[in-house]
Amino acid sequence: MTKIIVDGTEIDVPPEYTLLQACEAAGAEIPRFCFHERLSIAGNCRMCLIEVQGMPKPQASCAMGVRDLPPNKDGTPKILHTRTPMVRKAREGVMEFLLINHPLDCPICDQGGECDLQDQAMAYGVDSSRYAENKRAVEEKYIGPLVKTIMTRCIHCTRCVRFAAEVAGVPELGAIGRGEDMEITTYLEQAMSSELQGNVVDLCPVGALTSKPYAFSARPWELNKTESIDMMDALGSAIRVDTRGREVMRILPRVNEDVNEEWISDKTRHVVDGLRAQRLDQPYLREHGRLRPATWNEAFGAIASKLKLTRPERIGAISGDLAAVEEMFALKDLVTRLGSKNLDVRQDGSVLDPALGRATYLFNATLAGVEKTDALLIVGSNPRKEAAVLNARIRKRWRAGKFPIGVIGEKADLTYPYEYLGAGPETLAEVAAGKHGFAKTLQQAERPLVLIGAGALARADGAGVASLAAKAAVALGAVKDGWNGFSVLQTAASRVGALDLGFVPGQGGLAAAAMGKAGALDVIFLLGADEVDVAPGAFVVYIGTHGDAGAHRADVILPGAAYTEKSGITVNTEGRVQISSRAGFPPGDAREDWAILRALSDVLGHKLPYDTLGALRKALFAAYPHLQRIDQIAAGDPADIKKLAGLGGAPDKAPFHSAIEDFYLTNPIARASATMAECSALAEDRTSMTAAE
Repeated sequence: MTKIIVDGTEIDVPPEYTLLQACEAAGAEIPRFCFHERLSIAGNCRMCLIEVQGMPKPQASCAMGVRDLPPNKDGTPKILHTRTPMVRKAREGVMEFLLINHPLDCPICDQGGECDLQDQAMAYGVDSSRYAENKRAVEEKYIGPLVKTIMTRCIHCTRCVRFAAEVAGVPELGAIGRGEDMEITTYLEQAMSSELQGNVVDLCPVGALTSKPYAFSARPWELNKTESIDMMDALGSAIRVDTRGREVMRILPRVNEDVNEEWISDKTRHVVDGLRAQRLDQPYLREHGRLRPATWNEAFGAIASKLKLTRPERIGAISGDLAAVEEMFALKDLVTRLGSKNLDVRQDGSVLDPALGRATYLFNATLAGVEKTDALLIVGSNPRKEAAVLNARIRKRWRAGKFPIGVIGEKADLTYPYEYLGAGPETLAEVAAGKHGFAKTLQQAERPLVLIGAGALARADGAGVASLAAKAAVALGAVKDGWNGFSVLQTAASRVGALDLGFVPGQGGLAAAAMGKAGALDVIFLLGADEVDVAPGAFVVYIGTHGDAGAHRADVILPGAAYTEKSGITVNTEGRVQISSRAGFPPGDAREDWAILRALSDVLGHKLPYDTLGALRKALFAAYPHLQRIDQIAAGDPADIKKLAGLGGAPDKAPFHSAIEDFYLTNPIARASATMAECSALAEDRTSMTAAE
């Protein structure tokens, strides 16, 4: 540690700290535009100038390290000043230069009210300008459907450029020209292709980059802000939902170092318009082949009449990818009371089984643990599509150095280099047996990570693949004392929570794919399940939010609440229990899913014993105590992975494929979004152009 004195306060700081970090550790506030904790240091804006005693000029505190300070001859600690007249004058001079060309757009700028330049101009700006020359004007750039550009406002901090190159790994933004003619743009003004591009809007300290779908929609002070959890993938990213009245206006990231740091994917951020479109706002009943609006009593009566004529073993329930734990618990409770064992959450046909132990379906290394690993094997997964924020963390670990990565499955641009080992289970068997060159790399690693994608397990031979992957993890040293590197990357937000509840077929029960076959069942409950096909013949009760595949197939539709319209518990892919908060209310007659099931149970004569969400959670926590430990991970038992490895199986030779083909259209909310549809079409065009080349 190095001793320094900041504004009269003596502190010890690590020598690798920058002066800016050292000053902030001492409680001083340092203005900045270009510096960001998660990006490389550029030293562009000079707003962070401070005075170092013994040095004649102000110093850029972001670009000078504590270890770079020349020692005092008498050995006393260096003295830094952040509030002297010299510092004040220097910062006011920098601000005056920044405002020379900046347009007076504040009244019509979307950044107004949350703009770093506004805030710092209030502190360091002066009331008049000494420059009478014309302001510089810059043409707007097209960089895609998500980010709106007003480049005349740009102050060349290059945060967006550094984010694209370093964090997203798709270096599409850059600078052209020199001096006054410098402009930030994409090559030939093409659309950005990163799944994380929306984060440049949060990074931009001025209004040069703003959200295109949100443009001119609302002001920050009009919005109610609710902290919640994302459901677009299985990471459980921390988000803030901003609403005006009943309407969700935008979704922004919150900082959570253990999950998403401060990034979110474009799907998480821009799926907002999908929450408004194609919503189910009243019950519907199918008569003579057509759906008609109905009352709740009519809908419940039709279900009760059908169930009276149905044997228990001919009833089934399938849960979807966006369901919260509470409604899945209520649905399981109701179907069990009806006497059925036909329950399943695995719409994709996955073989994950809670009976084998919790460690067999968790990302055991944890998301933050990716940064501790020293070798990675990716099996049947494309993390860039399946969990874009996790992919950025893998890239972050790769940039830190000495991180060999091997891939078994599809070839894809993952934004970091990797060694392609092969396409299918045969290659995985070679690695598990130590016959492949990359196996030695994993064996020599101290903390190797074996990442298994959901696509590798959602196959007819998925059980054999899971066992083979577990065998590889054990043989290569990924499962040992103090480290469990066997990590399953789920793609559905509800999957781990449902598996924790045991929402899978009981003894003699049918799995999701079997339930959907013709003649298998007479009545099927679909809890937001839109990714499974149900053959004609069965009576389908759909509880959901959008007019998607499940609603088109349904005989009775009961309108539910989206993830922003209810408080619900979810469990992310690493097993972290999280709770979302209600930001708004569902439209029309739609109700929270658990409340629908509670009301239906009364009509069916199997009344569920909880009338409030609190009572439901009390019953839930009594049955599954680990679900009450919010933001904690109940770790799986590594012994379960060794048991899984011993099960064996006979995987076939078919190559692995990612569980997600189109990143932007993975669930009913995303498919209802016009913004996501535009992004999907652009991505498809880009893919076809690449294929043609």
